[in-house]
Amino acid sequence: MSKLMIRLVPLLVLLLLAGVPQANAQGVSAYFGLGSATDSPATSAGCANQQISDPFSGFTPPASCVPAQGLGGVFGVFGADFMIKPHLGINGEYSFRFAQADYLPNEGLKVRPGFYDFNAVYQPTSGDKRIVPVIEGGIGGAKLSYYVSQSAGSLFTQSQFYSSSSHFQIHGAVGVKLYVKSDIFIKPQIDLHWVDNLTDQYGRDFVPEYTISIGYTFGRQ
Repeated sequence: MSKLMIRLVPLLVLLLLAGVPQANAQGVSAYFGLGSATDSPATSAGCANQQISDPFSGFTPPASCVPAQGLGGVFGVFGADFMIKPHLGINGEYSFRFAQADYLPNEGLKVRPGFYDFNAVYQPTSGDKRIVPVIEGGIGGAKLSYYVSQSAGSLFTQSQFYSSSSHFQIHGAVGVKLYVKSDIFIKPQIDLHWVDNLTDQYGRDFVPEYTISIGYTFGRQ
């Protein structure tokens, strides 16, 4: 998908969300939490397994090959569900790595990945139950922002934005809302992101993500 389409998807979803109040929404839930997304290190052509070519080295593989870094670390997630009907709704979600991760440590290059998606939501049971399974499926994007660490005197270093890359993604998730009070829930969830051409940066296009969130449902019946 082109960069233009990636930018248009959020706009179209916002227009759809704007129509939710007129659709007699059955409940609106907002949540935030923590988790992790994982992927294996990439392998560049001409390099050994899980090594990538360093474009700043001035050499070509295999002389430029350095150990690759995998995807992991602590991610934050926040999102919202809009139930248009008792069992059917829409959802928007964004997850991101809290801290920058090493990508080319020898060059001081770091990366911060993020995933955003817009989904149809299906809740097999009634929303007034204590345990509410949630199934999501939709599309979105992934953005990897790169930063270069530079020395700022002898006492500390500073990070400066270098570049970014954007990718189209297909998203699916299975979770469950466990209501600990009438409107407050805990939501463990497993997500699977299929990110187009993510093998340019990591080992797989498929990125599993595991999160647990706390949330609140407005207008729960």
